Amino acid sequence: MAPTLRVTGLAVALATASVVVAPTAGAVSSDVVISEVYGGGGNSGATYRNDFVELRNNGSAAVSVAGWSVQYASASGTSWLRTALTGSVPAGGSYLVQLYGGSTTGAALPTPDITGTTNLSATSGKVALVTNNTTLACGSNCDAAAGVKDFVGYGTANDYETAPAPAGSNTTSPTRSGPDTDNNRADFTAAAPTPGSSSGGGTPPPAPSCPGTRIHSVQRASHTGLTGSVSGLPGVVTATSTSGFWMQEVDSCVDSDPATSEGIYVAKSAGPAVGTSVTVSGTVAEVRPSSTATNLTVTTVTSPTVTTVATGQPLPTATLVGAGGRVPPANVIEDDATGSVESSGTFDPATDGIDFWESMEGMRVSVAAPQVVGPTNTYGETAVVPDGSGLRTPRGGILVSATDSNPERVLLDDVLSKAPSAVVGDTLGAQVTGVLDYSFGNFKLLPSTTPVVTPGGLTAEQTTAAPAGTLAAATFNVENLDPTDPQSKFDGLAAQVVGNLRSPDLIAVEEIQDNDGAANSGVVSASTTYSKLIAAITAAGGPSYQYRQIDPTDGADGGEPGGNIRVAFLFRTDRGLAFVDRGTATATTAVSVTGSGATTALSVSPGRIDPGNAAWASTRKPVAGEFTWNGLKFFAVANHFSSKGGDDPLFGVKQPPTRSSETKRHQQAQIVRTFTDQLLAADPNARLLLLGDFNDFEFSQTADILVGSGATALTSMPRTLPANERYSYVYEGNSQVLDQVLVSPAWATKAYDVVHINAEFSTRQSDHDPSVARLTW
Repeated sequence: MAPTLRVTGLAVALATASVVVAPTAGAVSSDVVISEVYGGGGNSGATYRNDFVELRNNGSAAVSVAGWSVQYASASGTSWLRTALTGSVPAGGSYLVQLYGGSTTGAALPTPDITGTTNLSATSGKVALVTNNTTLACGSNCDAAAGVKDFVGYGTANDYETAPAPAGSNTTSPTRSGPDTDNNRADFTAAAPTPGSSSGGGTPPPAPSCPGTRIHSVQRASHTGLTGSVSGLPGVVTATSTSGFWMQEVDSCVDSDPATSEGIYVAKSAGPAVGTSVTVSGTVAEVRPSSTATNLTVTTVTSPTVTTVATGQPLPTATLVGAGGRVPPANVIEDDATGSVESSGTFDPATDGIDFWESMEGMRVSVAAPQVVGPTNTYGETAVVPDGSGLRTPRGGILVSATDSNPERVLLDDVLSKAPSAVVGDTLGAQVTGVLDYSFGNFKLLPSTTPVVTPGGLTAEQTTAAPAGTLAAATFNVENLDPTDPQSKFDGLAAQVVGNLRSPDLIAVEEIQDNDGAANSGVVSASTTYSKLIAAITAAGGPSYQYRQIDPTDGADGGEPGGNIRVAFLFRTDRGLAFVDRGTATATTAVSVTGSGATTALSVSPGRIDPGNAAWASTRKPVAGEFTWNGLKFFAVANHFSSKGGDDPLFGVKQPPTRSSETKRHQQAQIVRTFTDQLLAADPNARLLLLGDFNDFEFSQTADILVGSGATALTSMPRTLPANERYSYVYEGNSQVLDQVLVSPAWATKAYDVVHINAEFSTRQSDHDPSVARLTW
């Protein structure tokens, strides 16, 4: 509560009672308090047609609220919406503030004392009773702001008195259960809404007549439904596909528990038309999409008999996700299950993202103000989040962090309509509505019509050209480049190297393929690939790069079968850079460090680091090279660690997900770190660059191993960037770092730029963004 404020005022004589102008907030309020908050008004299955806030006067005298206001902000919001109050609250009585009404669903409220238009969230938000009409400007600790008489934070609200009140729903509201103790959690319970006004309470709406088994009783508050035979299961068809249809409970028979889905999938290839009221008999089964063990199951009625009840029926109300509706958990996908979520015994939609989306499986869902965080891909999928979600990039994406994999993400899929053509930063109108499905490790919203894209104006970035005396060193994954690719890809990559990267002095390139690409012919040379790329760069106005690399053993380095991908160095010699060629290494020759101090050198240059180690099985081996820059020596290692293939999906059945691929990357990082330690032991002042696609985050253990500690600790250049700029790749809507540059301590100055030209776009030359480090002696 706010500190006590002394307010003077005159008693106003009324016909039946004296009205006292109450002081603003004390430690607790002994008179007017917020007694109930209901945000489900007009939603699917809502008890009442309008949202409302009820005040109650626990004092012995009427209290004037003229000049006061009720104010609302979303669970994590800082913008407050205000409803001005008039009149008074009778002693021991209530005062009803009627707010936004979503539709005709639900009963009418009793006659309100005041009417406003604020749209409350059913599940999570913040409500303040303020003794003035000034809109709150606080971003946190609003419960203690001047003028705040009472304050309720409910659900996942980030501001509250002591602890948040329980979440509400379309059929429940946080309701005060005792006197004010300034502890929202202790003072409120989730109960059926019971609005009352100064003229008395309303008559509760009649309970609907919904006999028999209903969809929510089959779905249960669980990742698995009540399997077995079902007879006469009613619903309205909401969408149809080539293999089945979705149906949903009518609004009037929705249960009071938001954890139980009101929708279900029926496996029948020729289903009834959308809007048909049906009953379905058959067998309820849990079907795992694509029979993939890591997927969640989808509750499905199999071998159905479908009976038409009526046609042309209105569709059940879509559940709104985002501001004004159900708000997804902010950073937790699953935090209290170990092993299979289907048998964990826990199900917490209010706190766990995987449970949140599961609770709406098969239902009509509308995402509020969807923001595109992943470009439309070749599978017709577009990753979106509700507006206001997560740590956003300056360009509109959403960042992965060590503690947040962004549970609010959902993929729009083109199963029922044509996919939009969208890129990161675009928006898709006020809301997008469809049925919620699950496949390939993700919850997917299947829009019934193609969303309309409002472009966000995303453009490709251009880095700053390195001045004289500054070395520009880049890493660029060129995504399986080989001579069978169209010339347009070579020209596109060349334009990016020259125009966007400003022709860096050194480029560590990854995913160069051999001369016949994916043909599994035994060819390992990539000379034609290099010559086509270098020629394209020259034609684009860039320098004539040279290259150094080592051909792999056929089929030994993973990647696309037959492609023999490898890492290499491209370098320009017109600004003082030269490669030190030493020896003739093969795919199995291990490079070592020789000499010490100023004579420190590589035994072979280029040379592979410990290529016989089992950690590199079916993986690209790192290549070390020795260079001079205007006569000054430095060393570089081009890397491409094992991919994340084989890891459990973030929204998979196993929680927490097993990241089996990490084991190899940790081993690979240790091998490269051992080489680093040997080099720096020989010459503590050696200048070293580790560049490449490390296939792991800048906050990962892989990165920690590479960085090391103490006097020889390397600088992770991605870690030098602001948190919201640390990304070079976008996967399923998650912006993340995979490509990195690390530098030894001896470099005098160092700057870093991830050049965003590919990962956020649907049309691109690679799936990775390149990065450039600018370094001086």
